[in-house]
Amino acid sequence: MDTVEKIVEEFASDIAMSPFSSGTRLRDMIRAIRACKTAAEERAVVRRECAEIRAAISENEQELRHRNMAKLMFIHMLGYPTHFGQMECLKLIAATGYPEKRIGYLGLMLLLDERQEVLMLVTNSLKQDLNHSNQFIVGLALCALGNICSAEMARDLSPEVERLMRSREVNTKKKAALCSIRIVRKVPDLAENFMGLASLLLKEKHHGILISAVQLCTELCKASKDALEYLRKNCIEGLVRILRDVSNSSYAPEYDVAGISDPFLHIRVLKLMRILGQGDADCSEYMNDILAQVATKTESNKNAANAILYECVQTIMGIEATSGLCVLAINILGRFLSNRDNNIRYVALNMLMRAINVDTQAVQRHRTTILECVKDADASIRKRALELVFLLVNDTNVKPLTKELVDYLDLADPDFKEDLTAKICSIVEKFSQDKLWYLDQMFKVLSLAGNHVKDDVWHALVVVISNASELQGYSVRSLYMALQAFVDQGSLVRVAVWCIGEYGEMLVNNIGMLQLEEPITVTESDAVDAVQLTLNRYSADVTTRAMCLVALLKLSSRFPSISERIKQIVSQNKENIVLELQQRSIEFSSIIQRHQSIRPSLLERMPVLDEASYLVKRASTTQGTLAADKPAPAVTPGGLKLPNGVAKPATSPLADLLDLSSDDVPAIATASTTTAPNDFLQDLLGIGGVNSSTAGAPSSSSTDILIDLLSIGSSTSQNGPPAADFSPPQATDLLGSLSSSTSISGIKSAPAVPQDMDLLDGLPSNTSISGVDNHSSIMAFQSATLKINFDFKRHPGKPQETTIHATFTNLTSTSYTDFVFQAAVPKVASWCLDLSSSMFELSLVALVLWHASSQISLDEKLSFSV
Repeated sequence: MDTVEKIVEEFASDIAMSPFSSGTRLRDMIRAIRACKTAAEERAVVRRECAEIRAAISENEQELRHRNMAKLMFIHMLGYPTHFGQMECLKLIAATGYPEKRIGYLGLMLLLDERQEVLMLVTNSLKQDLNHSNQFIVGLALCALGNICSAEMARDLSPEVERLMRSREVNTKKKAALCSIRIVRKVPDLAENFMGLASLLLKEKHHGILISAVQLCTELCKASKDALEYLRKNCIEGLVRILRDVSNSSYAPEYDVAGISDPFLHIRVLKLMRILGQGDADCSEYMNDILAQVATKTESNKNAANAILYECVQTIMGIEATSGLCVLAINILGRFLSNRDNNIRYVALNMLMRAINVDTQAVQRHRTTILECVKDADASIRKRALELVFLLVNDTNVKPLTKELVDYLDLADPDFKEDLTAKICSIVEKFSQDKLWYLDQMFKVLSLAGNHVKDDVWHALVVVISNASELQGYSVRSLYMALQAFVDQGSLVRVAVWCIGEYGEMLVNNIGMLQLEEPITVTESDAVDAVQLTLNRYSADVTTRAMCLVALLKLSSRFPSISERIKQIVSQNKENIVLELQQRSIEFSSIIQRHQSIRPSLLERMPVLDEASYLVKRASTTQGTLAADKPAPAVTPGGLKLPNGVAKPATSPLADLLDLSSDDVPAIATASTTTAPNDFLQDLLGIGGVNSSTAGAPSSSSTDILIDLLSIGSSTSQNGPPAADFSPPQATDLLGSLSSSTSISGIKSAPAVPQDMDLLDGLPSNTSISGVDNHSSIMAFQSATLKINFDFKRHPGKPQETTIHATFTNLTSTSYTDFVFQAAVPKVASWCLDLSSSMFELSLVALVLWHASSQISLDEKLSFSV
C-alpha cells in the first residue's frame, strides 16, 4: 500500500513539473526552451505553453495568474504574440497584494503601450495606487505611468503626480519628478503646473532628486518659453550652487565614479546651464565663474573627467561667454587632441570646427596638433582633421599649411589621397597669391597624386597656363622634368603633353627663363621622345593618347626638321583598334604630308582661354545643371522673335575645348524639327567619335548650309531634297577634298565622298590664281524671311585682296529695322565655328569651303562690304 501511494505521489509530482503544464515554474520553462536544438522545437514548446496559459486564463486560476504572467513576459521577449494576456495584467494590478501588483505593472509596461485601447481601463487602478499608503505600491504606479502614459492619462492623473512631488519620501519624490517629465512631453500645456515644483526640487540634497529635477527643468525649457524665462529668473542661482557643491565635495562612495563625484549630475547641470544661458548675457555672466572653476579643477586623466570637461566646453561655446573663457575651452580641446583615445580626439575635432566661428585665433594655436591628426591611422580622424585644416587656412598661413599637406601627400594612404588632393587643390585655387606659387603647388600635386586628381582640376590648370604668358616657358620646362620622373601620373601626363605641344619651342630654346630657374638642355628629338613614350605607354588611356597625337601634330609645325619622324609616329596608329585614335592618325598624317602650306596657320597656338567663362561652366557642371548626352530641344522657325526677323534655333553653351570626357553637341533643329548631324568641330580635343547620320527632310525655310561643314555623312542641300545617307569608310579623311562639286546652295544633292579623297586636295601650296578677277556668287543663307548672297571680286593689281559683297533680301512684306550683320573670321582654324550665336557669324571653316570652289589662296586679305 505504501508503495502504491508513493508511485501516485511521484506521478503527481511529474505532472506538476511537466514543462508544458500551467503549474510549471518560470525557470523550468526557460530551461525547456533553451534545451531546444531547433527553432521548430522552440516554437512547439512555446505553443504548448501558451495553450496551457490560455486554459488557465479561461478557468480563472487566480493562484497561478502571477506565474503565468511572468512566463508570458518571457515569451513576449522572445518575439511571440502575447496579446491574449493583456487583461490578466489588469486583474493583477487590481489585486491587493504587492507581489501581484508588481507582476501586473511589469506586464503592463512590457505587454502594452500608450496606443492600446485596453490601457483606458487601468486609469482608475493607477489613480487608486497613486493614493495608496504603501510607498512601494505608489512607486510601482509612478513607474508605470512614466513609461506608458498617454495624453488622456496625463491630464487625468497630473494632480496626483503634483501632490506626490511634495512627498517626504525621497524615492516617491524622485519617481514623481521623472513621471512629470513624461506628462510634460505628452501635454506641454501642463508645463506651467510643474515650474514652481521643479525650482523647489533644486533645493534638495539628495542627488537622485536633483538629477530628476534638473532633467524636469530641461524638459520644461523645451516645452514652454514662459517656463524658460521663469527658470532663468529662479533657478540659475540654485544650479550654480549645485555645481559648486558637487565640484568641491569630498569623497562620497555612494556617488563616486573613478574618483569623480557624481559626473552624471555634473553633466545634467551643465546641459541645463547651456539652455538657460543661450542668448542671455546676464545668465551667462552669472555662470562664467563656476564654469571656469569646473574647467580648471577637473583633471583630464579619467574618462569621467573628460566627459565633464567636454560638456563644460559645449556649455561655454553655447552661452554668451567671455573671450577668456572661450580660449580656456579651446585649450581643453587642444589637450583632447593629444589623448590616445580616438573617440576623445574625434569629438575634439568636431568641437574645434564649431569653435572656429567663436575664436579663430585660439584654434590657430593648435594648428600643429591638428596637422598631426591629418596623419592619424584612424580614417575618420584623418577626414575630420582635414576638414578642420581647410577651415583654418587663410591668407597668412596658406603657404605653410599647403606645404605640410603636400609633403604628407606622398606618404598618405591611397584611399585618403583623393580627399587630400581635392582639399589641397581647393586651398591653392582659393588662396593663391600669385600664379607662380599656384603653378608650383599644382605641379607638385600632379606629380605626387596625379591619378587622384579630378579632370576639372587639371582643366583649370591648363586655363591658368594659357593666360599666364610670362610663365608658359617655366610651366613647360617644369612639366617636362616632372614627366621624366612621374610618367605614371595620368593628370600630370596630360597637362605636360598639352604644354609640350603648345609651347615646344619654349622648351627647346629656354624661352621665358625666370631668375630661380636653371637652364636645361632639351633638343627637338627629346621633346618628341617624351610625347612618343607617353603615346606608346601601355597604361595610357584613350584621352591621353589622343592628346599625344594632337601634340605631335603641333610639334610637326614647330619642329619642321623632324616632321618626317613625327609623321611616322603618327602613322603607326592608322590601324589602331580604337576608332578615335585611328581617325586622328589618318587626318593628322594627311595634314603633315600633303598640306604644308596651311599647316602653320592651322596649328598656331591655342588662343587664351577665358577664365571667367570657364569657371562659370565649371560651377554649372558641378551643380549638375547640364545632363550628359542630352540634345537641345528642337525649335521651330518663328519660335523666337529677333530684331532682324530671322528665326533662330535654340542655342547651347560653347563647347569646352578642354572637356575631354564629353563629346556631346546639342543638335540644331531644322524647319521640320529634324535634328542635323552633330558637329565634329565642337571639340578638337574631344575623345570618342560622333555618329553622324543625317535625318534631313525637304525644307527651304531655316536649314543653314554652314552647319557641320566638316561632318562626314550626307549633306543637306539648301533648296533640294536631302542627300542620301553616307557612312564613311574607316580610312576616310575628315580634312579631305572640298572640291568644286561640293554642295553649297542651289545644288540639289551632295556627291558621296570617295574613300581615297582628301578634303583638302583642292588646297595645294600653289592654289592661288591671280589672273581671275571675278567669281561666281553664292547664296550663303536663306530662310522663309531672309536671303543672303555673297559676290566676290578681286582687285586688279592686288591679287592678294578680295572683296566680298553681301546682299540681303527681305522675303516678307514686313519692314525690318535695327538689322545687324556680323562676320567673324578667327585667326586659328583649330578653335572656330559658333553658328548658334544671336548674330550671323561666318567662320574660317566657311571660307575654306568657299576657297576650294573659287580657287582663292588662304594667304589673301579679305574685306567685306554690305
